Amino acid sequence: MERPQGNWNPLELLERSSPAGESEGSWNARKRIWNHLERAKRTWNARRAHYSMNTALSLVREALALAGQDQQLVTCLQRLETRRITPNKDLPQMAFLFRLFGKPCFPRGELVGLTGKPKSGKTFVSSILRTLCFREEMLTILREGAEPLRVLWYDTEQSDESTQDILRHRILPMMGKGLSREEYNSLTSDLFEPNALGCGSPYFNIFNVRQDPWRERLPLLEAAVRQYKPDLVIVDGIRDLINDINDGVLAQDTVERLMHLASEHHCCIACVLHQNKSAEDKNLRGWIGTELTHKAFEVYECEKSDDRIFSFSQKLTRKYDIIDTLKYIVDEQGIPQLCSVEALLESEQRKRQQAGNARPELNRTYILEWNGTSPVFNLPLVMADALPEQGTIYVAKDMQEKIMKLTNITSPFFYNKLREQALSEGLILRTTNAYGHVAYYRPQPLQQDLFSGAPGDAPF
Repeated sequence: MERPQGNWNPLELLERSSPAGESEGSWNARKRIWNHLERAKRTWNARRAHYSMNTALSLVREALALAGQDQQLVTCLQRLETRRITPNKDLPQMAFLFRLFGKPCFPRGELVGLTGKPKSGKTFVSSILRTLCFREEMLTILREGAEPLRVLWYDTEQSDESTQDILRHRILPMMGKGLSREEYNSLTSDLFEPNALGCGSPYFNIFNVRQDPWRERLPLLEAAVRQYKPDLVIVDGIRDLINDINDGVLAQDTVERLMHLASEHHCCIACVLHQNKSAEDKNLRGWIGTELTHKAFEVYECEKSDDRIFSFSQKLTRKYDIIDTLKYIVDEQGIPQLCSVEALLESEQRKRQQAGNARPELNRTYILEWNGTSPVFNLPLVMADALPEQGTIYVAKDMQEKIMKLTNITSPFFYNKLREQALSEGLILRTTNAYGHVAYYRPQPLQQDLFSGAPGDAPF
C-alpha cells in the first residue's frame, strides 16, 4: 500500500492517535482503516488552511472509530451527515407560486390541503388556481413571476364528462376573460399542443383516473409528475388514492410518498379532501385527513353560504398567516367575481331576518350606540378587556377569538372592520412573533398619560 505524499502522513498520525501496543488486526481491517484515513486526508486537504494539527488528529480518530464500526452503521451515519442542518448550511430559498392578500402561499416542494364540506366550492377554488397558472391575477390572488406555470390536474372522483365540462365551461372562460379572440386562440393552442413526443402538453395536462383501481392511482400520479414536471399539481381528491380513509399505515405511506414527490420535483401538490360530515366538525376526514393536516405546509377551507357567497380562507400554516377571507360570487357566465361590501351586508341582514332578529345578540356592555342597524362599539374598552396585559403579544387568531367571544360578534368581516379601526386609532399595534406570525399587542401608555389626572392628584 503506497503512502500518501506531502504534509499529510496517515501512518504517522495513526501511530500518534492509536493506543500503545494495539494490534494491527487483519488485512481487511487495516485496509478499511486506510480507506477511512484517505477520506480524512481529502477533508484535510480541502480545508487545510482552516485546520490545526489537533483537528487533523481528530479527523483521524473519527476515521478509526468509523473503521471499527459495522458497515451498515457507517452507511447510516454517512447518510445522516447529508441531512445535518447548521446555521451556515447553504440551502435554497423557499419559493411560492401565488400571493393571497399580499402574503406568499402555495410553496414549491410542499403539500397544501384544500378542504370543506361537500359542494362548498373546493373544485371551484382549484379551478381558480389552475387558471392563475396562465393569468397574472384573479380575485386579488397574484401569480409569482411573469412566466406561465405548468399544471397537472389529477381527477380521481368525477366522471370524464364532468372533468371535461369544468375545463370547457369554467376554466377556459376564466382564462379567456378580457382577451381578444386571437389572444384566446393563441393561449389555448399553446396550452394543449402535444409535446415533441407527440403526447401531453408542456403546460396543462389533465387526467381522469376514476375508472382505474385505487392501487394504481398513486403510481400513475408519480409517473405523470416525473414525465411532465408540473409546477402545480391538483389532486382532486386524495381520498381516492387509498381504499380506507382510516387505514393509518396506508394513509401515512400515501402522504409521505406525496411529500417526497413534491420535494423531489420542486412542485406544489394541492390535495383536495372533504371535512368530516358533522356540521360542527371541520377537521379533515379520516386518518388520511389527520396525516395531511400534520404534514401539509398550509391548509385552506372553502365554504358556501345559503345565498351562494363563497369563502376561501387559510386555516393552518407553518409560516405566513393570512387572516383575511376571500369572498366571491359566481356570475351568470360561471365567472367568479369579488363579493362587494354591499352584498356581504345584505347577506348578514338576510341571515338576521331569517333568524327572526332585527339586531344581532351582541354584548351591549361594549356598544355605545346604534347607527341604524349597525352597532358602534366602545373600542378602547373592548381592547382593554380582550387584551388585558399591555405589551403582551397575541397571535392574530387568538386575538380574533378573544374579541369575537367577548362581544358576541359572529361575522369575521365585521371583526376585520373593528380590528382595522383599532389599528388606525392606535389602540393596538401590529407586529410579528418569534415564529414570524402576525401578532398584535396593546401599547404601554405614554409617560404623560400617567400624570394626566386633576391638579394635585398623585400618579400613584
